[in-house]
Amino acid sequence: MKVLVLSAGQIGTAIVKAAPSRHEVIVRTHAQLDIVDARAVGEALADSKAHWVVNAAAYTAVDRAEDEPAAARAVNDTAVAALAQVAAREKARLLHVSTDFVFDGKAGRPYRPTDATNPLSVYGVTKRAGEHHVLEGGFGIVMRTSWVYASTGKNFVLTMLKMMKERDQINVVCDQIGTPTWAMSAAAAVWALIELGPEGGLYHWADLGVASWYDFALAIQEEALARGLLTRAVRIVPIPSAGYATRAARPSFSVLDTSGARALLRIPTLHWRESLRRMLDELRTA
Repeated sequence: MKVLVLSAGQIGTAIVKAAPSRHEVIVRTHAQLDIVDARAVGEALADSKAHWVVNAAAYTAVDRAEDEPAAARAVNDTAVAALAQVAAREKARLLHVSTDFVFDGKAGRPYRPTDATNPLSVYGVTKRAGEHHVLEGGFGIVMRTSWVYASTGKNFVLTMLKMMKERDQINVVCDQIGTPTWAMSAAAAVWALIELGPEGGLYHWADLGVASWYDFALAIQEEALARGLLTRAVRIVPIPSAGYATRAARPSFSVLDTSGARALLRIPTLHWRESLRRMLDELRTA
């Protein structure tokens, strides 16, 4: 199959890296193709003759989106609507990557794909709108994931490693719960969905287990010390969300129920801690 991958962000890069050799992958980064330009997207898809389009492009600056709602909407909502229309016209299936931030965190249990959404931020609102466009025709697939990190790009793991090298103490939020997910794990699920070609709809995918940001930070330090990526331990202090003001509100509990996708895809799964170890091993040998 021919697969057109939009964006070279963390997940986009991982999708390309994890691509089975039997498929032809065409990559268009933001520098090569701005998905806000509907005409250019249409031309790219028509020229590629792709069977699948994977949209891993997004406006992901969660806090900045509160001050730039139009910019977030243009990428996460309007551009996705145009992409869905173009994919339908070209008879290509669309797989769109979305987020746990479409939920408000009040469920108290892992969120199922069928659960009602109630985003708390501009980012979450615009991502939910994009989902609706993809699902509207009945053939598009939305894959939600959470707390994504990789050995490149901007993410919590790399930020923590930098801070642990520069500071003696770090304050980390302890009352937001989710599931850290390695970009390569998400990429494996994307390819499994493409190869299976299930009916359109919502699917949840994340690594196994749950953690707070504080738990995650402790694990990052412990595993990084074991691998020589850090030379000393720093004090990590748990604080409530109220003690760390952010422009955008975050869901306090955004664990995704991935049981349906796991039963369907039947691909190897890892606990988030094992995925973290593999990512840090990758970082160490880079």
